[in-house]
Amino acid sequence: MKFERWPLLLATLFLVFLGWYLVYTRAIGSALHENAETLTEIFAEIQRAIADPDPGRTDEALVALQDLVLTTDIPIVMTGTRDTVTAVVNLPFEVDIQTADGQRRVREYVRTLDMRNPPIGDPDGDRIHFGDPALVRRLGWISSLQTGGLLLIVIVGFALIRAQRRADNERAWTSMARELAHQLGTPISSLQGWLEVLKLGPDERPGSLEESEVADAIQEDLVRLERISHRFELIGREPELARLSLNEVVGDLERYLQARLPRFGRGVELNVDVPPDVPAVMGNAVLLAWALENVVKNALDALAGRDGEIDIRAFEGDRDWIVLQVRDTGPGVDPEVRDRIFEAGVSTKSGGWGVGLALSRRIVQGVHKGRIELLEERPWGATFEIRLPRAPA
Repeated sequence: MKFERWPLLLATLFLVFLGWYLVYTRAIGSALHENAETLTEIFAEIQRAIADPDPGRTDEALVALQDLVLTTDIPIVMTGTRDTVTAVVNLPFEVDIQTADGQRRVREYVRTLDMRNPPIGDPDGDRIHFGDPALVRRLGWISSLQTGGLLLIVIVGFALIRAQRRADNERAWTSMARELAHQLGTPISSLQGWLEVLKLGPDERPGSLEESEVADAIQEDLVRLERISHRFELIGREPELARLSLNEVVGDLERYLQARLPRFGRGVELNVDVPPDVPAVMGNAVLLAWALENVVKNALDALAGRDGEIDIRAFEGDRDWIVLQVRDTGPGVDPEVRDRIFEAGVSTKSGGWGVGLALSRRIVQGVHKGRIELLEERPWGATFEIRLPRAPA
């Protein structure tokens, strides 16, 4: 069963429990109403006996009262001297009190009644022992059933949450592995190409490339491989944070992107506005640059080869936050994925792994204790805002 169906299953379970509870409590309410009617009839019989001085009417009233008591299903046992059982009504079992075995069984039952309700009468004479009617026992079950039902829902809910988290983690690691393979693929393919070039003779190489030029290109690819491996290594542990100048971090990213914009997004203009007096933040330069790069690449993907602009700006926010904003002039974020844009596996482009923005959130919120969010839609484009804690003075 898909995990998306589990919330529906849990909601169905809750509704079934709620429906049963309503039916059960309504049945108890009906029983209480019947008891109220019985008590009213008892009161009426007493009033009629008091109003009529005829002794015969009193005897009739007593018989009627006895019949009404029998309808209440209250278990009653009358005992005399030496705890002899003289009369029983509404017992939960059939018994003959004229036999020794019947007397023994009822006396054992009386002991359980007396533990809950003290007997009425003369301790040395006739006494009446009574228990709780079925209605009271049913009421006693409500709290147990409520607790059991709610506990079941909580257990199922926690199990579903754990299963969902496990599935999310597996999806995140799968996306991470694909992203790593994707990022390693480009420099590895480039190195394979340069290796083929080196196998050619000097006169056969394209553009008459010198070995020094090939070595420089190989060095650049090796640096890129090292950067990629270092990034993923830092993701797997808690990196040390230090004072960072956003001017330097964004400046390095700008130089990296400007050199590759013709390949990443032809016709895209990158505008950077990071004043030199923006306060420093506590962070890791490698990871923070990676998070920002992912957000900018998401903007490049949104532009999808069309002309447009990407603005990166930084400023001092409120409550000791330093704010970075990345704004593009693309078509905006699809409403269907807007609420899940930072989840692993969710991508705004076909063929994407959906790990870039998820990594950015992990870096910004998990490592730097900041915030990243997609601001409310404008008539066009999208704006991502990153808030980072200001470094102590």
